[in-house]
Amino acid sequence: MEALFALCVGVLTTCGIFLTLRGRTFPVVMGITMLSYAVNLFLFASGRLKLNGAVILGLSEDYADPLPQALVLTAIVIGFAMTAFVVILAMRARADLGDDHVDGRPPQKIEDADKAKDRVS
Repeated sequence: MEALFALCVGVLTTCGIFLTLRGRTFPVVMGITMLSYAVNLFLFASGRLKLNGAVILGLSEDYADPLPQALVLTAIVIGFAMTAFVVILAMRARADLGDDHVDGRPPQKIEDADKAKDRVS
């Protein structure tokens, strides 16, 4: 179970970094969201992975640590708020600039870049 959990955290982190490095705002938002899910899973795993562990002390001999669960719950709420803020910011940038590129301008094509180099030299 731990190997599958670690694989999920690794896949989420990899996909999140890949999407965050894209040039458009929607993949960046999705990448940040996937990174926050990866961090949440990592925080949850810091309290040890247990099956059928009681949440409340005294109900069972085997109990789960409530601190990572509280941290993950707080991180989920903050993550939703940050995602909503970034989506609204991206929508405003799209409305003002007319495109959704992160730096506000579309990337140059290779042919245009070659022509620009020829003009300079």
